[in-house]
Amino acid sequence: MNVVETVAGDRVAFDRYGPVGAPAVLFISGAGPTRADDETTTRTAQLLGERGVQASVHDRVGRGDSATDGPIGLERELAAIEAISRELGGPVTLVGHSSGCAIAMRAASHVERLAGLVLWEAPIGLFDGGAPAWWGTVAAHIAAGRLEDAVAAYMVGMPPEWLEQLRRSPDYPELVLSWIPDGEALARVERDGLATTLRDTDAPVLALVGTETFPGMSETAADIATAAPHGSHEELAGAWHEWDAEAMATRLARFVGCGSLER
Repeated sequence: MNVVETVAGDRVAFDRYGPVGAPAVLFISGAGPTRADDETTTRTAQLLGERGVQASVHDRVGRGDSATDGPIGLERELAAIEAISRELGGPVTLVGHSSGCAIAMRAASHVERLAGLVLWEAPIGLFDGGAPAWWGTVAAHIAAGRLEDAVAAYMVGMPPEWLEQLRRSPDYPELVLSWIPDGEALARVERDGLATTLRDTDAPVLALVGTETFPGMSETAADIATAAPHGSHEELAGAWHEWDAEAMATRLARFVGCGSLER
């Protein structure tokens, strides 16, 4: 385990794979996972390391070994990504998963040697009434201390078994406090629009969806590819919001190695 301290004063734990100084992949999880329970991302990072690519998997601020008290705003998570990217040193590709895609988009300008964005199933434009209104409801529950209501409101429209699984977590319902960056980033991206959010991203942007996915995900990936100056979208082996580790490691190694979106 490695630890970095951010400009916000947070201590962030991350695992690092692959040779120091090599081109790097920095994974940004969505709402919920820690390093300890995200086996697919860890396996993907290990496979990248074996291919000569640096890869980092961190506990988001407020989770796991990056534990802290109270609500965590988006800027603190952006500071964590900036600190890890500096520690990695090489050109860095940000890989967002789910709501982590929105955080990755917001973090792009915070990474000095940004090599690209790879976005797995970004839930942009998929909230009834829009992400700003959805997040407004969740944020109001958090501000009032109604954390169980906040979790339920955050999970609206998602498979009910996901919520039941969360309720069995020892961190429930306080875990929602580390989801604030996700909600803020999703609301901000939708409010600004994809074209405005991505217009200054000169690095390649690759939007990915699984071969089995939820309605709307493929359309959003196409919209991201259109909005980014150097964008593309593809289908990759994976099902129901989770990628196949071997397929993702192979694609990321190719993305990092060639520095382009060519197949």
